[in-house]
Amino acid sequence: MYDVIVVGGGPAGLMASVAAAEHGARVLLVDKGDKLGRKLAISGGGRCNVTNRMPIPELIRHIPGNGKFLYSAFSVFNNEDIIRFFENLGIRLKEEDFGRMFPVTDSAKTVVRALVQKVKDLGVEIRVNAPVANVLYEEGRTTGVVPASGEKIRARNVIVAVGGKSVPQTGSTGDGYPWAEAAGHTITDLYPTEVPLTSNEPFIQARTLQGLSLRDVAVSVRDPKGKILITHRWDMIFTHFGLSGPAVLRASQFVVKALKKFKTDAIDVLIDALPDENEETVFQMLMKRIQQQPKKAVKNVWKGIVPERYLVFLLERMGIHPDATFHDLPKNKVRDLAHALKAFAVKVNGTLPIEKAFITGGGVSLKEIDPKTMASKLMPGLYFCGEILDIHGYTGGYNITAAFATGYTAGRAAAMR
Repeated sequence: MYDVIVVGGGPAGLMASVAAAEHGARVLLVDKGDKLGRKLAISGGGRCNVTNRMPIPELIRHIPGNGKFLYSAFSVFNNEDIIRFFENLGIRLKEEDFGRMFPVTDSAKTVVRALVQKVKDLGVEIRVNAPVANVLYEEGRTTGVVPASGEKIRARNVIVAVGGKSVPQTGSTGDGYPWAEAAGHTITDLYPTEVPLTSNEPFIQARTLQGLSLRDVAVSVRDPKGKILITHRWDMIFTHFGLSGPAVLRASQFVVKALKKFKTDAIDVLIDALPDENEETVFQMLMKRIQQQPKKAVKNVWKGIVPERYLVFLLERMGIHPDATFHDLPKNKVRDLAHALKAFAVKVNGTLPIEKAFITGGGVSLKEIDPKTMASKLMPGLYFCGEILDIHGYTGGYNITAAFATGYTAGRAAAMR
């Protein structure tokens, strides 16, 4: 008989195992894969963005999917605690842009190795290649798990940390939702977040801009009534199917929700390539340059304002020949270009599927979870942590912070129970 069984060896499950063992519990960690920490090993582009150093209110603002629920968990184990935890394991961290914290080694493997070693050092029993078929509920409480092999493994507490449905190659294939429902829990609508956007625009289908990156642009989602729903400023990239890159990923959940809410086939995403200038200033700058060099081709006069491939593309869209000069150019065409540089609209019709998303939106309803312990309000001895919960943040260390915080909180509470 174990005190605590943790199902799932990702960031939340590993941290839950550590916390439970540190608080004196006899812990079994089971994972269906052949090794622990698979999602952690590919996070942050293989460098592992372990947390984000922003102040807590700012951190929560970057978790648009129910981030406020995390205030209690952050009072138990927050981003500074995560930093201390890893530095105590001998993993030195460095801070990069937007508060993102990475290991000095730039290797996720060093983080995974240290975390798994910590779990082992604490005496946690580990079983890999051990898929769980069901969580056991008897006489109104949690009593253990049933692996696919059929034997019953008994425990006073079970922590479900099996992730959502995104990045299924790491093992998160939605296994935990039926277990939650069997305990009486509600699963809110699941949808992809932090996911590339798709578009049927002819220029996308023709791959005209495929592979082109735009740095430090403002990407906005506009609803059919003309209202801007969200703007994110960061980098983006044109792909063979649509748009991707950090600014686009952050905007994606707003596209998903707007398509559903307005029951429409497509929605506008606006690209502002010069977010520090207003449209009038851009127009004046374009005019000034061509007036100063009236005999030169506009593509050369305006070179460097944006990447050349994007400039030539916009010129052609506005009906301006790249080799035109000042004398060939009606002023209204320059105005059109200024507008396109500030708000080029791409019609997007959806996203890649949830399996291609970084994060799953939706999950176990938070109304049924105690925020101070991550315990089920419906089934004694059952806990949830990490991405299976209806919590999602932007990329940039926010989701992993939520996973570590909810994992630690669940592990501590289960051990103390």
